[in-house]
Amino acid sequence: MNELELIIDLHRFNERQGPGSQEDTLRALQFCDLPDSDVLRIADIGSGTGAQTLTLAQHLKGKITAIDLFDEFLNELEKRKSHQPLGCEIEVLQASMDELPFKTESLDLIWSEGAIYNMGFEKGAKYWNQFLKPGGYLAVSEITWITNHRPNEIEEFWKSEYPEIATASEKIRILETAGYSLRGYFKLSESSWIDSYYQQLSNQFEAFLQRHENSKEANEIVEESKREIELYQKFKQYYSYGFYVAQKTD
Repeated sequence: MNELELIIDLHRFNERQGPGSQEDTLRALQFCDLPDSDVLRIADIGSGTGAQTLTLAQHLKGKITAIDLFDEFLNELEKRKSHQPLGCEIEVLQASMDELPFKTESLDLIWSEGAIYNMGFEKGAKYWNQFLKPGGYLAVSEITWITNHRPNEIEEFWKSEYPEIATASEKIRILETAGYSLRGYFKLSESSWIDSYYQQLSNQFEAFLQRHENSKEANEIVEESKREIELYQKFKQYYSYGFYVAQKTD
């Protein structure tokens, strides 16, 4: 396996592929004044294995298209959705988030937890806008500085990993420029990182290394994950995911 395939294999059995929780999803959903309709059309972009997809489907009606680039994640979502009572139909679609198949102004809601960074926050917000109906909603979680100043170590790490990291005020300005009006914002709690994501990820390390016969490449993936966890524990007062909910204005 190459590096990307190893990363997918490490994450594919986890409930989530990034920080977040059912409580976060439901809190963000409260900012969306959606009609009580059986014909809602929703896209969950970068769905991964679909923890948030299933939460949305339990609380909304209509149809959710769960989109991810990797079939391995979508196959897990297909398995999981068959074991839960859902108010929404869920279809899975293997596609790139920057080449979406939707018609212009066809969606009531675009959801994306911890995934928009793959194409960039500004580019994603602008590109996805065309698919929302007038008054439709965009709900995304995005890595965010929660202070104006931070130590060089964590500043350099995130500027290297994701140069678009910025404060919430900067992210909100980008949304407004892209044709949205903010309806709600909050930052994810420590529990959303540790309990809902990092602890589950850590629990996979041993089995992952066994599957790959303790190879050098597999060990490097695990060490990178441990490094990320250590950085969060050390610098969690300086950054988190921000959850942004905005409504299309033009």
